[in-house]
Amino acid sequence: MSHSPLLNLPGPPRDLLDDVGAGIAQARDFVADFDPELVVIFSPDHYNGFFYKVMPSFCIGLQANGVGDYGTYAGRLPVAEDTAGDCAKAVLGVGVDIAISASMDVDHGTVQPLEKLFGCATAVPVIPIFINAVAEPLGPLHRCRSLGTAVGGFLATLDKRVLVLGSGGLSHSPPVPTLATAAAAQLERIVHGRPLSTEQREARQAQVIEAARNFAGGAGDLQPLNPAWDQRFLDIVDSGHLADLDRWSNTFVTQEGGSSAHEIRTWIAAFAALATVGRYRTAVRYYKQAADLIAGFAIRTAVPVE
Repeated sequence: MSHSPLLNLPGPPRDLLDDVGAGIAQARDFVADFDPELVVIFSPDHYNGFFYKVMPSFCIGLQANGVGDYGTYAGRLPVAEDTAGDCAKAVLGVGVDIAISASMDVDHGTVQPLEKLFGCATAVPVIPIFINAVAEPLGPLHRCRSLGTAVGGFLATLDKRVLVLGSGGLSHSPPVPTLATAAAAQLERIVHGRPLSTEQREARQAQVIEAARNFAGGAGDLQPLNPAWDQRFLDIVDSGHLADLDRWSNTFVTQEGGSSAHEIRTWIAAFAALATVGRYRTAVRYYKQAADLIAGFAIRTAVPVE
């Protein structure tokens, strides 16, 4: 499922929030029926837990804390530490390089889906898996598929009901700083991870709200959403032909979907994990071209085909 800080901020119209909320409610019912014992969530970060001082492509959290950005939960998450450690060993054992963190900080990209699907971020044991989708240079998409396959192979050995989540995407280009564009204060933050003061966090939220208002009104310089590209990606996901995405270059993703469309990496990993047990079918199929959220907002639920 997609995420957006604007789901928790003033600004988006009520009818849009109700529409998105109805899609999330379908996914929530799906999760409740499945009643998972463990959640594995592939998610990005927005310079709240991972910084250019050291920027891994992939990282498994052995312990994790929500930073509380954009009104999401702040505090310790119930990470299944031993299982997370075993997962890291298994992934490394099949040749996929992954870092580990004994003190991972996660932001709304991880916490918001947990809150939306379970009512709170601490309801079920989790294994958070970070996928870099913001800080260039980025690896090829097929490595995300390899990561998901490695994680799925490990999960298949567990005697548990495991819910696999991919959080992010689809087309969107929110105002996220880069090494090339960041002002001095922003550069200090995205490189060294200097924590934001309350005033700075409030200012950032106000900037996001203003950017969304301008974007929805047709002003500003953010890259437009691309619902045709979003649907092309969703069609591939629905068909299960994930290897087709190996041909998508990073340049293509940026040009067609925007700077933050690389969050589709979390979807690729999640569906690749599911595909390790065979063909799957998608059930809930929600999509909304949501300019007020600066996002092509999508949700899919899927189960293996028996």
